[in-house]
Amino acid sequence: MIFSHDTEHSLAAIVALVNSAPGSDGGEGLPNVAALDQLVLDHSISDVGHLDDGDVDAVRALRDRMWAVFASQDDAEAAAMVNRLVGIAPVTPRLTDHDAYDWHVHYYAPGATLAEHLAVDGGMALAQVIAVGERERLRVCEAPHCRSVLVDLSRNRSRRYCDARTCGNRLHVAAYRARQRAATA
Repeated sequence: MIFSHDTEHSLAAIVALVNSAPGSDGGEGLPNVAALDQLVLDHSISDVGHLDDGDVDAVRALRDRMWAVFASQDDAEAAAMVNRLVGIAPVTPRLTDHDAYDWHVHYYAPGATLAEHLAVDGGMALAQVIAVGERERLRVCEAPHCRSVLVDLSRNRSRRYCDARTCGNRLHVAAYRARQRAATA
């Protein structure tokens, strides 16, 4: 584990949120409240009350702001964006040990909306990555036409694609075919 459990947990939720944006196929990953509920369940996001269409709209608006952190070109630019994310809502750090997890810190204020919760806890996770000099682990997939993001948790920082089975494999097959065509020409 490179970062603390709660930081990696928050980063995974952010990646899922950002990657729910419409892709090249135009499909919206968060089309409704049911999809947002599923995101909450899939990533064990705690202290979430009843969600409605307003929450869907607010969380969708947050996606692009988070994507920009992954696409940033330097630490200062990323830090400024993270500071704006964390400034969306009140920050109220508190220790908690819910749901069989050991003690960890939540940063969002009790009663925060889901968008505020994600902005603050996600923003603090991104801040941790930048603060320890690991911003280069926050990446946009290198496959052409893919805007998905990833957090490279590999030891040697070598992960380049959001999904090795799709984006990575597609590029490897294309390179192989190009080499085969060049060899027969």
